Amino acid sequence: MQVLANISRIGEKILDRIVAIFLILVILFAGYSLWNSYMLFRGGFAGDDLLKYKPQISEDGTNPTLWDLMKINEDVIAWITIDDTNIDHPIVQGEDNMEYINKDVYKKFALSGSIFLDYRNNRDFTDPYSLLYGHHMERGGMFGDVVLFEDQKYFDKHKTGTLFLPDQTFKIEIFMVSKIDAYDPVIFNPSSIKTMDGRNYLIEQARQKMIHQRDIDIGNDRIIALSTCEKATTNGRTVLLAVIRPMKGDK
Repeated sequence: MQVLANISRIGEKILDRIVAIFLILVILFAGYSLWNSYMLFRGGFAGDDLLKYKPQISEDGTNPTLWDLMKINEDVIAWITIDDTNIDHPIVQGEDNMEYINKDVYKKFALSGSIFLDYRNNRDFTDPYSLLYGHHMERGGMFGDVVLFEDQKYFDKHKTGTLFLPDQTFKIEIFMVSKIDAYDPVIFNPSSIKTMDGRNYLIEQARQKMIHQRDIDIGNDRIIALSTCEKATTNGRTVLLAVIRPMKGDK
């Protein structure tokens, strides 16, 4: 009987330790999940350390704070702001379209990545069509707010933004939002759009898959696209199209 009692006590101790280890693992996993969610949330927005480099509209169109940020990372090329949204980020350009998928503007690992210009585009936005990418983050982080433009009222209310380059500032005017397949050979191939005729063809292609649009005078203005993942579809992308026009005082 004593042997059985000892075996029972040993079994209880082993069980207690297993339960304790399990609870510790649950706590550690919960802690990691909270930390991971916090890091994702924080990484999706420009913090105070980055916002100090955000350019302000100036009379001469130059943006010295952007030059300061470029000294930290030579891949920084611009800053984009869409009025009254969470889209307010520096723009980088890597050697390919994978470099900044999970890397922040300081070149450190970040699941939220960065807003980046397609590597095939000119970094000074002189192409007829320039393509920007950003992750679809929760609560509007990175390009998360792009999908909000699928709502008619939101699209009607949010029309403008600003694109800051080191030596020039552009006004952004949004005119269309479309749902596009990630493998679309026109929208996601900016190297094929090098003329105004090509730009016009791209607009027509996007119009075939548009959700909303507004009539504006596009003329010979250059256009940009903001692309992000559509979570309901594996290869679905929500793409915002806008014209960019030099602000007063810029050429």
